[in-house]
Amino acid sequence: MSEHPLGFVSVKLSREGRTQEFRLEPTAAPPRSGDAVVVQTDAGPAIGHVVPTIPAIADRRRPAADSPHVVVRRASRDDIVTRLKQQHREQEATRVALMKIRERGLAMKLTRVEQIFDGSKLIFYFTSDGRVDFRELVRELATEFHTRIEMRQIGVRDEARILGGYGACGRPLCCSTWLQSCEPVWIKMAKQQQLSHNPSK
Repeated sequence: MSEHPLGFVSVKLSREGRTQEFRLEPTAAPPRSGDAVVVQTDAGPAIGHVVPTIPAIADRRRPAADSPHVVVRRASRDDIVTRLKQQHREQEATRVALMKIRERGLAMKLTRVEQIFDGSKLIFYFTSDGRVDFRELVRELATEFHTRIEMRQIGVRDEARILGGYGACGRPLCCSTWLQSCEPVWIKMAKQQQLSHNPSK
């Protein structure tokens, strides 16, 4: 059992998501690039795939020694099967939620549905121009899927980060690839770069 030289690995939790760094326990066998692993995130356990770490930025991306973001274990076959079933459930939850949103005429746009890996709840991410009374929707979804339901309103930049895409430069969006946080963009900055002054863009 050899210790990983960096003490952490880079992991992608979804194909279109950005890379995140997770600390390795000193006693754990280090996973290799391409391995599926179970990691601990702010939202709870999740499954992802190890990707190569860029040496030039390794020191800047190194998690703190006491970071709660840690690799729990290599993913087993059962873990992977469980995640595939959850993805199917997320697709079904998306279909049902879109139908109920249309039926109720709610002014909200569903972005993504995510099931926590331990199966404890479904999280519905949505955008809206204002406040939305979704209490009845939550009750119906809880009855339909027999689990806790959480609705999270996000901004358009968070939506772009979740969905991915390409910018005016022709490259994948920075917020969905390498940016760690979305800092405010001022109109002056947009003018200097000759970008659209529309906040939604």
